[in-house]
Amino acid sequence: MAKLGVVVSSVREQRAGSAIADWFFGVCQAERSFEPVLLDLKTINLPMLSEPEHPRLKKYSQPAVLAWSAQVEAMDAFAFVTPEYNHGTPPALINALDTLYQEWNYKPAGLVSYGGVSAGLRSAAMTKSILTTLKVVPIVEAVAIPTFTTHMDKATGRFTGSEGLERSAQTMLKELARWTEALRTLRP
Repeated sequence: MAKLGVVVSSVREQRAGSAIADWFFGVCQAERSFEPVLLDLKTINLPMLSEPEHPRLKKYSQPAVLAWSAQVEAMDAFAFVTPEYNHGTPPALINALDTLYQEWNYKPAGLVSYGGVSAGLRSAAMTKSILTTLKVVPIVEAVAIPTFTTHMDKATGRFTGSEGLERSAQTMLKELARWTEALRTLRP
């Protein structure tokens, strides 16, 4: 079964991203199109672009970067769970993307964005432009979560998606599976 890296992009202490990723992870497990793997950038804790060689050379020297390279290499597709920071992509996600190159190539990605009224869509748009430079194919189908706090249980910190959000996630996963199969032939 193809592996889907569910990337939690926010590294803040009081973040909603991990709760939203947990919800999405559950949808992935029920959908059964992928074997989902949680990739939490807070736990991964990458250094800020500190490798001496360019990422395209794949000559990493730091243990955290070597581990990140192996994790990304093992994935067949990605779902980026991302908030919007100042109308853009969170810096931790930009760093995680820029740290590698070949490991991303020819893999599809979906975006699960969240925020206030904007649903994190400006972050999703900015992230897509970065992904295409890495030869990642961002798909059109997405999960956009406006006013995400209305879906958060204050007592438990859990996120509960609506029926519409769940349908969006299922649609995105089905399309990701199609692209994963199509792009597999381009990867070495």
